[in-house]
Amino acid sequence: MKFRGQNINAAYLFLTPAMTAIFIFFFLPVLAALVMSVTDFDIYSLGDISRARFVGFSNYIDLFKNPLFWKALGNTCYFVLVGAPLSILISMLAAMALNSKMLRFKPFFRLTFFLPVVTTLVAVAVIWRYIYQTRFGLLNYLLSFVGINPVDWLGNPRWAMLALIVMAVWKGFGYNMIIFVAGLQNIPETLYEAARLDGANGWQEFRNVTLPLLAQTTGFITITTLIGYCQFFAEPYVMTDGGPLNSTLSIVLMMYKEGFKFWRMGYSAAIAFILFGIILIITLIQLRIQKHHEI
Repeated sequence: MKFRGQNINAAYLFLTPAMTAIFIFFFLPVLAALVMSVTDFDIYSLGDISRARFVGFSNYIDLFKNPLFWKALGNTCYFVLVGAPLSILISMLAAMALNSKMLRFKPFFRLTFFLPVVTTLVAVAVIWRYIYQTRFGLLNYLLSFVGINPVDWLGNPRWAMLALIVMAVWKGFGYNMIIFVAGLQNIPETLYEAARLDGANGWQEFRNVTLPLLAQTTGFITITTLIGYCQFFAEPYVMTDGGPLNSTLSIVLMMYKEGFKFWRMGYSAAIAFILFGIILIITLIQLRIQKHHEI
């Protein structure tokens, strides 16, 4: 028992530096933001904290009355509901292709698909701005061969969000693909051999062997992808600044503008905690669904 107590004390000793850093750089800022969200903290309060006044839930009430907030929330939901499933599907298909025994030069394709993930967004934005350029862009040039007139991809509210979704999926699917590849490699080959001996075709193998054994991997990827897509910010910030006509304004971009452009930091903090609540609800629902399927 004494030896066990010494092990516990040693564990606490090793955990103390990490927990101290988490407390100082995570929990304290979150607590400060929570307090800030119930005040009218602004640029004047930065120099004199006494200028910040307690306003209760006024920031939250004003947000729910603000049509721009609902516009940003709708844009974020659209981005998540379209982009996240598309990213997961493409990641899974790419992983299955890379896991195939018939494919040659697998390291090359893995590097190629994963390269956008580690590429800076500014470089990606420059490339995709050229692709989406109305008059001289590569995409419109290719569409001209099938008789389609040039489309203003980033300047038309109808197409701007879809353009950002395509760019976001292209940039990020390689990360999930690597995780799917690891999950696929953990599936015993004997299960596929047994399925083929029973007369199963490719679709039946995928449905009855691959999908069930990838359930935990898919659940993890789904949660992380949904959380990441709920917080999408860089794409509209770099490519469109929320335009045109606020058609690509996201919750996080609105939070950034309110906090660092208009200096309404209390209002911005309230947006952050509403987004936190949305992400928490989505995560709990997904975990509950995953637990139900495991049972």
